Amino acid sequence: MNIPDTLRTRRARNADIDDLARRRLAADDATTARRGRLTLRRAFHGFVRAPSPWIIAGLLADALAARVAVGDWQLTDALVPVVMVAAFPFTEWVIHVCVLHWRPRTLGRWRIDSLLARKHREHHADPRVTGLVFIPWQTFLWLLPALLAIAAFAFGRLGLGLTFLVSVGFLGLVYEWTHYLVHTDYQPRGALLRAVRRNHRLHHFKNEHYWFAVTTAGTADRVLGTYPDPARVPNSPTAKALHQASGV
Repeated sequence: MNIPDTLRTRRARNADIDDLARRRLAADDATTARRGRLTLRRAFHGFVRAPSPWIIAGLLADALAARVAVGDWQLTDALVPVVMVAAFPFTEWVIHVCVLHWRPRTLGRWRIDSLLARKHREHHADPRVTGLVFIPWQTFLWLLPALLAIAAFAFGRLGLGLTFLVSVGFLGLVYEWTHYLVHTDYQPRGALLRAVRRNHRLHHFKNEHYWFAVTTAGTADRVLGTYPDPARVPNSPTAKALHQASGV
């Protein structure tokens, strides 16, 4: 084997991948510039056109009304949302890594590949398609019954289960709004949202194996080892084609 030739080939390939990443970001920035400045009001008008925010808002409103009607307030009703908010970055990370980035598998004659994973691969292929930013409405056909079952049987009393549902609805809306907003042309003013947007763009345009957080500025990523220095991370040729063989 000619080692110098191999090194030259590897360097040339890395340069091609770096150029690809730069072109992806340049194209995204150019699209943002062409569309002009997007206000939060205009962004919100686009947000409410999607079905999932309405489904989650309906869950939140119904759960909140039921929670007020049931009463029976206890200290644990304050503890549950605190625990859920603290755990949410890690829950989000696990779902992103294990569910959304699921690599399709074959078990005998069966192909194991969920709708969420398929839609997320489409989302990576074209991050600007608004319809692919949101949770697919079909997911709620099984998710809502599952959440209701958890609320009814996992908490010991109805009031606490309803507190759980209220927390789920609130966190779900935060997730959908944040994920939607960082994929629009809106330019955040606050440092926190700017950091969230920057990290998510790194995930989509630089390397899909890092920066899995969506609603926080890398909280779970920092703890779980997926928040590296971007300068030390190679650009991935498969950021827009998840699980495909590497190639430019």
